Formats: sequence, structure tokens, C-alpha cells
Amino acid sequence: MASGVKVSEEVKDIINQMKVVKNDADTNERLRLVTFEIAEGFITIDKTFRQKDFAADQDVFMFFLSLLDVKLCRYLLYDCHYETKETGKKEELVFVMWASEAAPIKAKMQYASSKDSLKKVMTGIKHELQMNDLSDYGSRELFASKMGSNVTTLEGCRI
Repeated sequence: MASGVKVSEEVKDIINQMKVVKNDADTNERLRLVTFEIAEGFITIDKTFRQKDFAADQDVFMFFLSLLDVKLCRYLLYDCHYETKETGKKEELVFVMWASEAAPIKAKMQYASSKDSLKKVMTGIKHELQMNDLSDYGSRELFASKMGSNVTTLEGCRI
């Protein structure tokens, strides 16, 4: 079921920025987390967070979880950093649709029916999650299991 909601050009641009990380780019300017909302018939950028927005000792995963408001639906694109036993450090984008059970039914239906529009511009995104409650993937271990079976650390914290 299509909702008729379109993806704004600024959303397409920011997704491409997150997908292409240049070796000579300033790591502090790197986009780590973007939240998207539906407003006036378009999927638009709600908030962006760059590496420089996080303190050196701040847990990016816990910050990501703190953005999941039980009264709102949102899409999130998260640049997740983790390590595995086989390949060592990895950085992969995770697309999340957050539709809390406590959110208004109309919002949940609109976000669910508009998700495909956003997914079409997210080619190459390896991980996709639908979260309705923090118990879905709200622990580091559960979230890490979606990244792969041999994840040893997530955002610098041991699993």
C-alpha cells in the first residue's frame, strides 16, 4: 500500500553522503545518525548528528536508543561501528523504522505505508530493522545479533 509520500531531495543527498565515506574526509564531520520524519507529504530530515556531536567517551548506541520516543514514529539511518572475530572493524549503515506501540495508529500506518519510498533511495543499505518496542533490539546484544553472528564489540563496548 503506497501512501503517496515522497522522499525530499535533501534526504536523498544525506543518504548518499552517509553511503560514501571519503578516506581524506575529516572524521569529526562524518554523519553518524540521521532521523527522518514525514511532514507535509514528504519524508524530510528531522535531526542529524555528526561524529563531533558526541563526546569522546559517549556511547553512540545508547544515544541512538535515546532518540526512540514512544509517542513518535521515525525513520533512522545509523552508521553503526562494530567488530567481528573474522574481519575486525566494520562500519555499516542500519536503516530503522521506529513505530512504537504507544504512537498514534494513524502515524504508524503512514510510516509503514511510506517505508518503501524511502527504501528505494537507500540502495546498498545492508541492515534493516523494524522496531516497535525497545525490547525488540534495545539491548546491545540483540542489536549486535542483527549485524552478524560473530560481533564482539558494538560502538567500542564488548558484547
